Amino acid sequence: MISLDFNFNILTRDLSHYLENQVKVGLFGSGVGLSLVLGFSAAYTCYYLISVAKKPQLISGGKKFYHFLREQCPVVSETYYPTFWCWESRIQTLLRPFVTAKPGVIYRNELIKAADGGQISLDWFDNDDSLSHPDPATRPTVLLLPGLTGTSRESYILHMVQQSRDLGYRCVVFNNRGVSGETLLTPRTYCAANTEDLETVIEHIQRTYEAAPLMAAGVSMGGMMLANYLGRKGQETCLKGVVVFSAGWDVFECTASLEKPLDRFLFNSYLTSCLQASVHRHRPVLEKCYDIDHVMKARTIREFDERFTSIMFGYPTNDDYYRDASPVHRLKSVQVPMLCLNAADDVFSPSHAIPVEAVKQNPNLAMLITHHGGHIGFLEGLWPRQSTYMDRVFKQFAKAVIEQGNRLKDLS
Repeated sequence: MISLDFNFNILTRDLSHYLENQVKVGLFGSGVGLSLVLGFSAAYTCYYLISVAKKPQLISGGKKFYHFLREQCPVVSETYYPTFWCWESRIQTLLRPFVTAKPGVIYRNELIKAADGGQISLDWFDNDDSLSHPDPATRPTVLLLPGLTGTSRESYILHMVQQSRDLGYRCVVFNNRGVSGETLLTPRTYCAANTEDLETVIEHIQRTYEAAPLMAAGVSMGGMMLANYLGRKGQETCLKGVVVFSAGWDVFECTASLEKPLDRFLFNSYLTSCLQASVHRHRPVLEKCYDIDHVMKARTIREFDERFTSIMFGYPTNDDYYRDASPVHRLKSVQVPMLCLNAADDVFSPSHAIPVEAVKQNPNLAMLITHHGGHIGFLEGLWPRQSTYMDRVFKQFAKAVIEQGNRLKDLS
C-alpha cells in the first residue's frame, strides 16, 4: 500500500535516470527541462496521494452489517487509488466503456412472457463448468440489471459475469423491454419506478432453480429499480442480498445535475438520443398509443420522460413519476441486506443527494462512498483494462452473501 511517506528522492532519482536516457529535452537546455519535469511529477504525485487517493466512507444502519462487510469484504476498508491519469469524474465516466476490456461471454437467451402479453429477454450464463458448484439445481444464481439503455453486452455487466464465473456461480441478465434486439409485442417499455417485470423475472428464476440461492446486482437505473423493488416487497422476496452501483437516489436532483451545461452536452443529450433510438426501432407498435413525433423532438431526458415515460406508466405529471421513481423514499422498507456504492463526484447522482441519513436508519443497508470514481467508472491501476474497484466490491460482496449469508439473516 502506498503511504504518504512516499520517498520522493527515489522517485526523482529513477525519473532522472529514465529521462536522461530516453527523453531529449530541448527547452532552455536539458537541465532546466529535466528540473521542470521532475518538479511537476513530484508535485502531481504529492497531490494525488494527499487529495485523490482516499479510503472510502462506509456507512451502515447497524453494527452487525457494518462489521460483516469489514470482515468479509476487505475492499471496503482499502484506499481506492483511481487511475492516476484519469481520476476526474467525467473522464472516468466517459473512458470506462472504451478502456475496460469486454470479456468473452456466450449467453443462452430466453424470452419469457409478461402479464400484459409482452416479452422479456433474459441472457443466461449457466457456468456448467463450475467446479465449486457442479450441480445446476443448487448452483448460486446472480441476477444482473444493466443501466438506463444498457444490455447484457455492457462491459460492466460482462465483468460481473466474469467475476461470478470465477466464483462458480450462474448469472442471468435482465434486459429491459425493447433494448436487446427482441421484438416489442405491446406498447410498453420500462422505467425505474415500475418493478412488475422485475418481479416476473425473479419469480421465474425461483421456479426454475428452487434450491439455488439467488442474489442481485443493479447498475445505475438497474440499481434504482432493484432498490424500489426491495422497498415494495419488504421481506416477501427470495433475494439473499443485493448490491447497487451508481444509483440515482433522488431523480429530481439527478436530472437537475445532468441539465447543467457541460453535463447536458457530455451525457444528457447522448442518453436522450439513445432512448429515442429505442423508441424509433419500435415505432410501429408505439405510435398507436403515443405521439412519437413529439417524443423524437425531446432534447433532454426530462423532456423525454414528460412526453413518453410518465405518460406510458399513467402518471398525472412527470413530477409524480420522478417522485415515485426515487428510491430514497423506500429505503426505510428494505428488509434484505443491500450494499450501495456511489462516488461523491458522480454527476449523475450528486453527493448531496446520497441518502446517508436514510441508510443510518435501516440496519439492512450499507452505503460505500468513494471520493472519486464518476458514474460506473471506478477505474484503477495504470491501464484499467481488466478490473475496476466496482468489480472487486461486487465479487467480494457476492461471495460473502452466498457463502456467509446465514450471518445476515437478522440484522436488526
